[in-house]
Amino acid sequence: MAVANTRDQLLAGLRQHIAEVTVAAAAQELAQGAVLIDVRDDAERAPGTPAGALGISRGFLELRIAEQVPDRNCRVLALCGSGQRSLFAAETLQRLGYADVASVAGGYAAWLAAGLPVQRGGLDADSSERYSRHLLLPEVGVEGQSKLAAARVVLIGAGGLGSPAALYLAAAGVGRLRLVDDDRVERSNLQRQVLHADARVGMRKTESARIALLALNPRIELELVNQRLLAGSVEECLAGADVVIDGADNFPTRYLLDAACRQLRLPLVYGAIHRFTGQVSVFDARQPESPCYRCLFPEPPSAAEAPNCAEAGVLGVLPGTIGLLQATEAIKLILGLGSPLTGRLLCYDALAASFRELRLRRDPACPGCGADALFTGYEDIAQICANA
Repeated sequence: MAVANTRDQLLAGLRQHIAEVTVAAAAQELAQGAVLIDVRDDAERAPGTPAGALGISRGFLELRIAEQVPDRNCRVLALCGSGQRSLFAAETLQRLGYADVASVAGGYAAWLAAGLPVQRGGLDADSSERYSRHLLLPEVGVEGQSKLAAARVVLIGAGGLGSPAALYLAAAGVGRLRLVDDDRVERSNLQRQVLHADARVGMRKTESARIALLALNPRIELELVNQRLLAGSVEECLAGADVVIDGADNFPTRYLLDAACRQLRLPLVYGAIHRFTGQVSVFDARQPESPCYRCLFPEPPSAAEAPNCAEAGVLGVLPGTIGLLQATEAIKLILGLGSPLTGRLLCYDALAASFRELRLRRDPACPGCGADALFTGYEDIAQICANA
């Protein structure tokens, strides 16, 4: 009883110097440019929040408010579940220098009762905890995490590059991953293909990947395609993708993949490794000025010029570096953050511990995307590569 009386006294004291507004007035002010902050916890906001409100839990208000609301002279309204925590939040805002602050009486319960607009589809308690470090980033937050959850990334290959890319995309909460690979786990893979384990030697790589990825994040959806990327099914393999990651280890597959991404207007995150070096770029057919893979390699090099890992060897940690860069580019593309590697080729030398960036421009004479390029079908492109 004493605790309850103390809280009532605190609330009564706050109401003497914190203005309160009705939910109807709050909605009107919001439409006129005021900032409405829902200070409930992430799990509380999961079922819904007032449309247009910023979600900043009261416990993080002091850490995050300056980034999201830098103007301390703007009108700021605080809302909670019932109108009590918002009084404490409003007091905090005043102490932080916000000059025009009010608490929304009745909170979200009153907002719902009044039939005011609500934004659904927030994060549940598991997601709020799992992705809490993302939620602290103003550039990601609940909205960005929801974009990741709704995205589908297609990974061509569950080997050296696909392993780190898939692990970190799953950990980041990318909702749907489609793995395309027809190979089985071999002991020689384990030096660099960290999705797999010794106990799963002989298992299909897609199934081995499923075990590892769902152990990391059981909330994602996995689609397994146990076949090579073939001309007859390439568009089916890429259907519904938001981003495609190239983890292939041969030129025929890369040329076929590049052609399909151009036709379907899908962003392709390219990665390649050789001994101690690797490279990453983004070929985005949605961007008129973006080069394509054939701007970089107009014709496939000979086997002697570009041997694969089984012939030339590769430093085991190198695919991790390049695959993580590919995952980073995919997340940036999904969230619309930063500057993707479109038109840039990032080259990494592990022995020198150095990165070098090369400008990669669209080639007007490119046999893939140039003005005179003629698309004659995926089968012909695959055949060109196979005969090179």
